[in-house]
Amino acid sequence: MRLRNALVALAAATGLAAASLSISLAAVPPPQPGALTKYDVTGTYVSGVSSGGYLANQLHVAYSSVFQGAGIFSAGAYDCAQNNVNTALLACMDTFQPRKTPAELEQLTRTRAAAGTVDSPGNLSGDPVWLFHGSADDTVDRVVNDDLATYYRDFGARVAYNNTTAAGHAWVSPIGPNACGVTTSPYVNKCGTTDPVKEMLGHLFGPVNAAASTLSGKLVQFDQNAYAPGGNAASISMGREGFAYVPRACDTGPCKLMVTLHGCYQYYGLVGNALMDKAYLNEYADTNNMIVLYPQATTMTGNPRGCWDWWGYQSAQYALKTGPQMAAVVNMVKALSTSGPPPTTTTTTTTTTPPTSQCVTASNYAHTVAGRAYANLGQTYALGSNQPLGLWNTFTTSTIRQSAPNYWVKC
Repeated sequence: MRLRNALVALAAATGLAAASLSISLAAVPPPQPGALTKYDVTGTYVSGVSSGGYLANQLHVAYSSVFQGAGIFSAGAYDCAQNNVNTALLACMDTFQPRKTPAELEQLTRTRAAAGTVDSPGNLSGDPVWLFHGSADDTVDRVVNDDLATYYRDFGARVAYNNTTAAGHAWVSPIGPNACGVTTSPYVNKCGTTDPVKEMLGHLFGPVNAAASTLSGKLVQFDQNAYAPGGNAASISMGREGFAYVPRACDTGPCKLMVTLHGCYQYYGLVGNALMDKAYLNEYADTNNMIVLYPQATTMTGNPRGCWDWWGYQSAQYALKTGPQMAAVVNMVKALSTSGPPPTTTTTTTTTTPPTSQCVTASNYAHTVAGRAYANLGQTYALGSNQPLGLWNTFTTSTIRQSAPNYWVKC
């Protein structure tokens, strides 16, 4: 995959999926303000797309005693970025630079487990893991996604890997509003009659019942400040509102819990309920006794696209159990599955506050997780002589340009 090809593909990608839907659409209900309360949760799983896919993997690895499986659309292996935005951009999305091998990241996981900063990777053995990478995805290279499959298989997880669908960089759903091969807002694509959501849930849970055509559950809107370390969600690049879809059956009986994490440019404050409405999870939740938790990231300095932290923009501990966003999501999980208030988590965060001047405005080369236009604070990536990528706000006029397909030089 080359960046030039990605831009050409994006320029050509227009319109919504033209094919008529063969299934009924069940719009997500209006949110009801409330709080996360205890349910009889029989198993906890995590899923996500792009930056949410990276965080889903981090949660599964660091809290493998909590999560029993994962479904991930387009992401790489655990802590590929190594707390370095250049590595995130140029090794863990593109492959212009070398990256840690799966074996090296597996050893890193074992070392951290021995230190107690993540759970034992032995817990991953036998866990179901479903992975997806679209063949039209020019945002995360397939070989990076392949590393994630290798990482999980080496730890004994039961991996299913869909890498033949001609999808762009997006969550793929049978009611997605976008055409299959595009990478554009709101990053939920429809690929013919395929149903990757059913495929994912079937691998994670076993056979699943058909999706509901009318939703009977409720969408709870809760305050994420209650679960963020320090009580301040905004300080860790999380939004004020979080959401949970709760089927009626879960009020009185046992249910599974699925945590679903959006990607960059896909947070509630920007696209509203687009992912919650079109991901096709609530429809399966109603007929398969599954609560769906939708935590929300937001923007902050160093994260202008509302991505989840998978490279260290907010905390150097981002991939550990003490990572602030990780702890916040797990606090939500515990609030849904145990009685009483969530535990208080003490973390030490590392933040960087750059100067405020900006030289690039955002374009719709969207949802590239860490962003190809943001390499280091004070730098902008551009393609050719006067073509800023614009995915990330930057902080000086220093510019890096691509003078050859695989070679970055500074102006």
